[in-house]
Amino acid sequence: MRFRILLVGAFAAVTMAVAPAALASARNPQTAGLQVALRAQGLYRGPIDAISGPKTVAAVRAFQRIHGLRVTGLADASTRKALGPLGRPLFGARTLRRGAFGWDVAVLQFLLVRQGINVPVNAYYDGPTLHGVRILQRRLRLRRDGVVGPHTLTALVKREPTPLPRPIAIVRHHKKTHRTPATAIHVVRSGESLTLLARRYGTTVAKLAKLNHLDPSRFLLIGTRLRVPARRHVTTTEHVAYRTSSVASVRVLLDYWAAHYGVSTRLVRALAWMESGYNNALVSSVGARGIMQLLPTTFRFVESVLIGHRITHNANGNVRAGVAYLAHLLHDFHGDKRLALAGWYQGELAVRKHGVYKVSRPFVADVLALEKRM
Repeated sequence: MRFRILLVGAFAAVTMAVAPAALASARNPQTAGLQVALRAQGLYRGPIDAISGPKTVAAVRAFQRIHGLRVTGLADASTRKALGPLGRPLFGARTLRRGAFGWDVAVLQFLLVRQGINVPVNAYYDGPTLHGVRILQRRLRLRRDGVVGPHTLTALVKREPTPLPRPIAIVRHHKKTHRTPATAIHVVRSGESLTLLARRYGTTVAKLAKLNHLDPSRFLLIGTRLRVPARRHVTTTEHVAYRTSSVASVRVLLDYWAAHYGVSTRLVRALAWMESGYNNALVSSVGARGIMQLLPTTFRFVESVLIGHRITHNANGNVRAGVAYLAHLLHDFHGDKRLALAGWYQGELAVRKHGVYKVSRPFVADVLALEKRM
């Protein structure tokens, strides 16, 4: 208990962190958890930067007004309770493992990004977050078990508040220092090519092929781990504006179409959160769009084959098309959620020909784990 108090106190109380004006330039990592929770409500459109500036305070006030709470602009206990699963627990209050969901996971992810480790900031301890934690543990020479307990928490807190720049490798040779641009790992997904990835990461096909010892004339295999320039890789939650009116309105759409197509509401919610964080404005590097992150080809297939007519390309249409496609996969795989989700991730034909790819398994496991929390 004493350890928990010390860790939570190390970043100061959240209510203090969200005071206006005077503290706007100070970073309190707990505030990152608040910003993620407010973004999920559609009230905060700023960056996840842990700075309690005017936009954060205004979003807190708006949330408090909507929920009939005392309007103070402070993220007090009653406000955090009203935020639901994303409003608790505070960072440092529990040990974090894969599958955890909540405020403290969002703070952990923010801190990892601050250390130059690229992970999604979505409040869910998923596969990429586990990989990021293990990278951090390796740097700190801790046991690489992916469990964020007392040792990892303490070491991570001690590295704050100094923000680290994008990592640059220093290689010493013959008394000269060479600065090598940092690289990150990108796992190839369905529809991606060297051309598309080169454009995304601000490089050329030739450089990307040379970096990975690839023949640019050959096809990329799904699941291939590529080294890419880290300087252009960003997490979607940091740079994409959230334009959906509220998380409640998205859930209404998800629940309605889940009932319409006879699909588990919890599964639909989990898949949508995993894909976009309920962000209808999100566009991925391969052109997947909206709450359900549908490729244009998938959307056209749903319109022409599954539904039989065109549907509006808005939040409602995106959810409808996504749920209709998920229902189709569940039907074709005889209700097997694991195979249906693998088909969603890597393609139905690929599942039938080759089974579930290794790279698809973490995605499937994450959605199924998240389904229990929705």
